[in-house]
Amino acid sequence: MSDISQDQKNLGLLLWIGTLFFGFIPGLILFFAKADDAYIKEQSREALNWSITAIILYAIAMVLAFVVIGAFLIPVIAILHLVFTIMGAVAVSKGDDFKVPFAIRLIK
Repeated sequence: MSDISQDQKNLGLLLWIGTLFFGFIPGLILFFAKADDAYIKEQSREALNWSITAIILYAIAMVLAFVVIGAFLIPVIAILHLVFTIMGAVAVSKGDDFKVPFAIRLIK
């Protein structure tokens, strides 16, 4: 998308930074509030998919924590969350589309 306005870039940046701190809530709010804006809807869908994937991964890691391996997975998931949200923030600040490489695409 080449005709992304500065407002869309700023909103996308806030979306990904909000996802870092508040999980799925910013993505869910923007997914429904900005349904008429294709770029923001696509980025909020991607942020939602990543947040849901992270929640699933954390749940699996918590279960595996009883077998000790989950204790090692939790920091790895946290680092992935940090890296992917920063990559998303950088991409949308330039007006690019961003797809998280390891997200489960539950929301179409």
